[in-house]
Amino acid sequence: MFKIFTHFRNLVIFSFICLIFSWSLPVQADTKIDPKIDPQLEQQVLEIIRKNPEIIIESVEAYQQQQQQKLQQSRQEFINNLQTNPKTIIGDSPTIGATQSKTVLIEFSDFECPYCAEAHKKLKDLLAKYPNKFTLVYKYFPLYQIHEQALPAATAAWAAFQQGKFWEYHDALFTNQKQLGETLYLDIAKRLKLNLTKFNNDRQLAIKPIQNDLLLAQKLGLGGTPSFIITSQNFSGPVKLTELEEILGGK
Repeated sequence: MFKIFTHFRNLVIFSFICLIFSWSLPVQADTKIDPKIDPQLEQQVLEIIRKNPEIIIESVEAYQQQQQQKLQQSRQEFINNLQTNPKTIIGDSPTIGATQSKTVLIEFSDFECPYCAEAHKKLKDLLAKYPNKFTLVYKYFPLYQIHEQALPAATAAWAAFQQGKFWEYHDALFTNQKQLGETLYLDIAKRLKLNLTKFNNDRQLAIKPIQNDLLLAQKLGLGGTPSFIITSQNFSGPVKLTELEEILGGK
């Protein structure tokens, strides 16, 4: 909170100084303002803020509103693209389920997230119940800040994908979630008869595509895993796991 306050305090100070300069300086195309803030001027601006503390609140509210508008715009653009040209959103991501369905479910998931493991079970049930109803698309969203094995597991799954074994590897990771680690990654690769040399090399190449999914999740303002976005005939947008069956069932 202190960092946020400091950021906006500096922002307000700078804005006030710019305003002061705009009052005191003649308008000239070649006018240059020294980016260094004069201490005396800074104190004068701080005194104005102390006498008018609502300035900080108004600045924070304006900033939050601006960010929320950007987020809503990004989400709407994403949903529109998903509706009109799903292939651009799917890209090279792993898919499973119906190949020609108009219903596309985008999942942002973390292999170390326990909620994602529960979602994995539910999604397998839905795929079995509605095999021709929807296409499931996997997007990597490893919460590496709090999950030590999230990123290594994601790179291993991406490497398995390069040999056509993503979903088998994906299932094995969730089934053995409590054993995530290098030993498990190699054991699964051997069990699936992957080329280990290629597997290990591909793990080194996985960071960029995973980072692209992370940037997309950030752009969409996704705050946790699992997160779902769906487009179908009767609903398009972010969706909760508990709502999926009702949408897929067309109720």
